Amino acid sequence: MNAATQKAPIHLWVVGILALLWNLVGAFDYTATQLRLESYMSQFTAEQLEYFYGFPAWMDAAWAIAVWGSLLGSLFLLMRKSWAVWLFGAAVLGLAISTVYNFVLMNGAKVMGEAAVIFTAVIWVIALFLLFYARAMDKKGVLR
Repeated sequence: MNAATQKAPIHLWVVGILALLWNLVGAFDYTATQLRLESYMSQFTAEQLEYFYGFPAWMDAAWAIAVWGSLLGSLFLLMRKSWAVWLFGAAVLGLAISTVYNFVLMNGAKVMGEAAVIFTAVIWVIALFLLFYARAMDKKGVLR
């Protein structure tokens, strides 16, 4: 049985929809930060805003790849396309670059606080889960 005729397991829809909702939040966060939406950015301190707005272009690019790769990966997972694996892989690469920038090259943990470190760890767990889940579904022939 190939992916075109194989029925998708229920968990694919559950994981795909939850991933899409999660990644929509990330897409909103990225967009609101890039557009400097006052209603969203007012929750941050002046030091945090200076930190966000001081990102070099390559950091913004890595963040964009992480965010949009994850969002597109979620959509491709729901469409049962094997490109989901590559998109989640690109997202993990973008996340790796932005994590190194934020917590190794810069003082992101100090500026953003302990909650940001914990939240980044949660993002890592979810991103890796989605990559390995999509890869498993591809190997099982669920994705095409």
